[in-house]
Amino acid sequence: MNERTTHKEQRAAAARFIREAAAVVRPGHLGSNRDPGDAWVEGEAGKFWGRFGSAGLLVFDAGRGVLLQHRAIWSHHGGTWGLPGGALHAGEAAVDGALREAWEEAGVPRENMELLFTSVYDVGYWSYTTVVVSAVEPFEAVISDPESLALEWVPLDEVAELPLHPGFKAAWPELRGRLEGSN
Repeated sequence: MNERTTHKEQRAAAARFIREAAAVVRPGHLGSNRDPGDAWVEGEAGKFWGRFGSAGLLVFDAGRGVLLQHRAIWSHHGGTWGLPGGALHAGEAAVDGALREAWEEAGVPRENMELLFTSVYDVGYWSYTTVVVSAVEPFEAVISDPESLALEWVPLDEVAELPLHPGFKAAWPELRGRLEGSN
């Protein structure tokens, strides 16, 4: 068995274990510190999280690939892989929101990131901005809240093999092409 197959099998086994163990775990009440942006919006295109829109951070490290978040089972599209991110605050720029969310969820250090590009999915009454950055210095991601089952650096050619969040899955081919073209 080669090292690549072993890594994939280990990742699959770990994901199964985490999914089974986390299936019964839900976070406590969010309390009164909840931001007004933390709400669903609905319209003709569907229901989306983030009253003021949402943003996620796609962190690229040339030696390790991209940082992905295995989403908690209780979350929307739980158990899938996607980007650290979430609802924007009122008046918050998408880049700032993505960096804030990635810090809160994965310990991504803002000062080590270089902006490569952004990509926006907009349905008129809601938008999601993918903020793509390059890690200037390597860092270790840290699960910092209950929204993640795992955080993992995934080589570009292995991303599509994972069970991806539907929005990220749809966006990944274009994001990958742009990412490869910017490096």
